[in-house]
Amino acid sequence: MPMDAELRAIYNYLPLSSRIATSGQPTAQQIRAIAEAGFEVVINLALPTSDNALINEKELVETTGMRYVQIPVVWEQPTEANLASFLHAMTMYESQRVFIHCAANMRVSVFMALYRIRSLGWSRDDAMQMVYEIWKPNEIWSRFIEQNLRE
Repeated sequence: MPMDAELRAIYNYLPLSSRIATSGQPTAQQIRAIAEAGFEVVINLALPTSDNALINEKELVETTGMRYVQIPVVWEQPTEANLASFLHAMTMYESQRVFIHCAANMRVSVFMALYRIRSLGWSRDDAMQMVYEIWKPNEIWSRFIEQNLRE
């Protein structure tokens, strides 16, 4: 499928279910492919100054008819407020197809694992498997995971 190939070309693309996919920063063309694949919401956890960030990403996303949510998570200092905003967004859009990205899918992988544990009742081991497909969290992010785990 050409569409599937376009999505797989997005940096660190990882489909999690029929409703949720994650990745690193998509290009402007890839934003269009995300919309064409049927996603309805884009959640961006990267900063506007992150590597390869699209200056006009909000407009690009909204031009395709998708909703855009930006929750800027500082790489060196993720906060409980960031996570609370993310959990709220995931609840708000739980019946829609959601595409979540950051710069490299590292922030997203951790936030998704915490969402799966805290909101969906997944086990820590099952939820963390996705994280390890992308990276091994450093000290800052390991501490963040521990501080925010409620199994």
